[in-house]
Amino acid sequence: MAGGPKVALVHDWLVGSGGGERVLRCMHEMWPDAPIFTLVYDERSAPAWCRGLDIRTTYIQRWPGGRTHHKLLLSFMPRAWETFDLTDYDLVVSSCMSCCKGVLTRPDALHVCYCHSPIRYVWDLYYDYLAGAGGFKRLFMPPLIYRVRQWDYLAAQRVDRFVANSAFVAKRIAKFYRRDAMVIHPGAAVPGELPASTAKGDYYLVVSRFVGYKRIDLAVEACNRLGRRLVIAGSGGEEEANLRALAGPTVEFRGRVSDEELDELYAGARAFLFPGVEDYGLTPVEAMGHGVPVLAFGRGGALETVVDGETGLFFSKQTAESLCGCIERFERDGVALSVEGIHRHALGLSEECFKERFGAYVRRAMGEAGLI
Repeated sequence: MAGGPKVALVHDWLVGSGGGERVLRCMHEMWPDAPIFTLVYDERSAPAWCRGLDIRTTYIQRWPGGRTHHKLLLSFMPRAWETFDLTDYDLVVSSCMSCCKGVLTRPDALHVCYCHSPIRYVWDLYYDYLAGAGGFKRLFMPPLIYRVRQWDYLAAQRVDRFVANSAFVAKRIAKFYRRDAMVIHPGAAVPGELPASTAKGDYYLVVSRFVGYKRIDLAVEACNRLGRRLVIAGSGGEEEANLRALAGPTVEFRGRVSDEELDELYAGARAFLFPGVEDYGLTPVEAMGHGVPVLAFGRGGALETVVDGETGLFFSKQTAESLCGCIERFERDGVALSVEGIHRHALGLSEECFKERFGAYVRRAMGEAGLI
């Protein structure tokens, strides 16, 4: 085809800056001329690199509160995604943790979905969300989620190739969608070289949004009990008030910090605490990229990035007691690799490695589809 295949990028929504948006930025750097199709876009809160790009939104963008309360509009998302006309595009690459995999493509086009997770509150965490819902939500959630679950399964069958961000997610794709997925880890922002000084401070570090499943409360409670200094960088989420109320005098909240401030916090941390279960988890890799050991709960994506005893330590129970024991073991025994060795390990999980691996996979898929 003249001029090469025409490419479109698809992302659930652009209203904040997180791991999914970092993956999308890598994809944009791989296909800089591709427009980005998304449910809603808020220039005030989206990453700065989005400004000035060709970003196309659904009609929900024009609804009152659509940009700020889009997650409450789950029942409207399937129809919204199906209104995008992508018939001009030969290759569609979606970055999906919600419904954007459901876009409609030409029969001869190739749709590669990079799946961060099947929708958590529709599938594996449904009963957790239902238990925490108020009376009104508990009344309407079951029939609503039932219909979305049916659509989500059917939407997954439209995808030509699934790529999962971890083996942990690939298992859920196989379970819920009955689809195989190639595993390609997302890239983290890993500095090419460590700073001249690698001296560590006296604090432990958490970098996260304040949402329940990340279990920041365990890090706060453990550092309260041990009297250890804890620095928490991040903002947003329903748990912020509870965490601030739980925090003792050794816990410090930094809020949303700049990239430069975050680099300094990583570089000076004694260790990085990661008490939640994540599908992958970019922040532990970023910490290791600064030569910082990671103390993580031994489930989920951390098992694919942290090497127990070498680049960090795992604790076996998702409790403050278990994390306290891990911190004390770290302070007593440390880890096997040096700061430089931990950094070298993280280089294999960098954004450059992701772009190389994902690009090679997509090129193979395009060749098999007759697009190149």
